Amino acid sequence: MRFPIAVLACSFFAATLAQPLAAQIIQRLDGSTITAAEANVFARKTLAAAHVTGAEIAVLNHGHLVWSAGFGLRRVDPVLPMTPDTNIWAASITKSVFSTYVMKLVQEGKFNLDTPVAQQLAKPLDEYEPYRETGTELVKDPRWPTITPRMLLAHTSGLANFAFLEPDKKMHLHFKPGTNFKYSGEGINLVQFVIEQKLGEPLELLMRKALFDPLSMANTALVYQQKFAANVADRYDLDGKFLSQTRRDHARAAGSMATSANDLARFLEAIFANHIVDAQTRAEMFHSYFRIHSLHQFGPDMQPRGKEADRVSLAYGVGWGLLTHTRYGPAFFKEGHGDGAQNYLICFERSQSCMIVLTNSDNGEITFRPLFEKILGDTVTPWEWEGYTPSYIEQAHKNGW
Repeated sequence: MRFPIAVLACSFFAATLAQPLAAQIIQRLDGSTITAAEANVFARKTLAAAHVTGAEIAVLNHGHLVWSAGFGLRRVDPVLPMTPDTNIWAASITKSVFSTYVMKLVQEGKFNLDTPVAQQLAKPLDEYEPYRETGTELVKDPRWPTITPRMLLAHTSGLANFAFLEPDKKMHLHFKPGTNFKYSGEGINLVQFVIEQKLGEPLELLMRKALFDPLSMANTALVYQQKFAANVADRYDLDGKFLSQTRRDHARAAGSMATSANDLARFLEAIFANHIVDAQTRAEMFHSYFRIHSLHQFGPDMQPRGKEADRVSLAYGVGWGLLTHTRYGPAFFKEGHGDGAQNYLICFERSQSCMIVLTNSDNGEITFRPLFEKILGDTVTPWEWEGYTPSYIEQAHKNGW
């Protein structure tokens, strides 16, 4: 299903005309500026040309939100416009929000990143019901006792993305922990499990009390809430066909969070203001734990070395991807990728400038490079490594990466 620009424009204007666009100025990374009105026009045309069903965009300068807008549709039938407050699936951006919560626990002395997971559990992993089947082979591995939460949050544990992707549906280590990078949602969920065991409360409640409520993130939760029904985004495929409602009933640190562009902006404002963790803890979170040299983040395990990764000194910290050396200073970033949910955010520490793009469309990724380059002036994101190039997107859809 394709939507003409006129339809997308109607929903766009409904979401943004109340804003005084002429008074809003966005500062790009190179110091040049673009007006909110210009950004709106460019975003609307770019998203419509790529047949993106709906999108939310927010930009921060100097650690504060300067512009946000909704584009296209949050729901096709009936036609409902997207807004920057629409509850939309964040997918793997959940991992970085969760990791920031973990750092808060570390700062409070409630959790240790470097004590092996096996030592932080009261009994062997495979004696807990959730891991009774999937964890049996892992606990037999002599390398298992060396795995720490820091390794899991930095995707260096050796675990696959998820156990269900393994031939036997069980957790296995693919290399010596701490020696390589392999993206693993399974590892993030394992950290969640350890924290829930230690603190005795479900993650949804823990993060709501520690982050979402104090930061007034009213449109954010790890599980669906009925209050979202009035302004929630459905999800659509490459052809604009309905895939699913945005609804998760089980909290998963690896990717169950639904949020909005404005709520994520509040979250990032709080990071820069040291309202979640102090400056020292924040620096530890964004410290380079492991340097990455691969051509792509996903795909075949054996990859050639990529020039992009070396150009920006690509690395991983605690739950965040890092560009440790760019012409605009260091940056931290996170993607969110799922069926009918393609998202990306990046922040540059020196200028405290960020951009967030959340979409409810499998066509979203193809728009990221032009949007981030034009509006924020981000010319340093490793687009090929991220998979945000046309050739890689086509290959990924073909191979199911």
